[in-house]
Amino acid sequence: MSHRHFYDLPSYLKAGDVLVLNNSKVIPARMRARNPATGGRFEVLLLQEVAQNDWWAMMKPGKRARRGTSLEVLDRARNSSGFTAIVRDVNEEGHRRLLFSGPKDILWALEEFGETPLPPYITRSEQNLADREQYQTIYAQAPGSVAAPTAGLHFTTELLANVRKKGVKVCFVTLHVGLGTFSPIKSDDLSGHVMHYETYEVPVETAEAVREAKGSGGRVVAVGTTSMRVLESGSAAGRGRTNLFIRPPYRFKVVDALVTNFHLPRSTLLVLVSAFAAPGAEEGRELMLRAYREAIAERYRFFSYGDAMLIV
Repeated sequence: MSHRHFYDLPSYLKAGDVLVLNNSKVIPARMRARNPATGGRFEVLLLQEVAQNDWWAMMKPGKRARRGTSLEVLDRARNSSGFTAIVRDVNEEGHRRLLFSGPKDILWALEEFGETPLPPYITRSEQNLADREQYQTIYAQAPGSVAAPTAGLHFTTELLANVRKKGVKVCFVTLHVGLGTFSPIKSDDLSGHVMHYETYEVPVETAEAVREAKGSGGRVVAVGTTSMRVLESGSAAGRGRTNLFIRPPYRFKVVDALVTNFHLPRSTLLVLVSAFAAPGAEEGRELMLRAYREAIAERYRFFSYGDAMLIV
């Protein structure tokens, strides 16, 4: 283990390597709503798009949002936005399926009245407007994530330029971060945890760069667990859906190095990095716990706005 600054990352890379980043863009997926019949207020977090204006969402308080409940969507000043929604269905996990009316596409209307979906451990009475820019990678392009692929938050334009100067190819995949990424593990046995499906895309140029690197001795360096899961789900060009849960023992087929943040306890992300750190389940777990203890001693910051590690 060694301690370096993130801008030292290029010194760990070499010509012929491929750096793969997730270019999914965080949408302002948190909104407020009320029941016009009762005046009851709700907090809504969009999770996954089923079709245009048709979304699965988490709602608080959920028990008051029964099937058939009509909602009035509020703007950021807590006034009516002119848009409405109806609760069409409720699944076993208590998530609500909402059908929106008013906007042509609620995804684009969110820019006006949605809020940045910061993790719940970041508590503020009023959301910082800078979060809309800071909780976003500099290369974000494809809107659809409800949480940031946070390992990418460390990159600047200058740093990516320095990576390219080393002869490293910088490529992108898209995985829209949803509940599959941040849902905690609730079962005592890892085999009992089922991941939610998330959509992804691998462009032709990325697939070709990965294939070329693997054939010529270059390394594939995934930035973030989401990029890792895309590449391990299938590095061929195209679109797909994945619910891949990487846990020990797992034989990695594509990724040779990983940039990742420090993760929450009982998370699938912590299990993934443990599987990558060492081949044995206990060996990987102990190695990551030792790394985390060292990071705590060095006063590293954890979670979304925290520091990163490079596992090679």
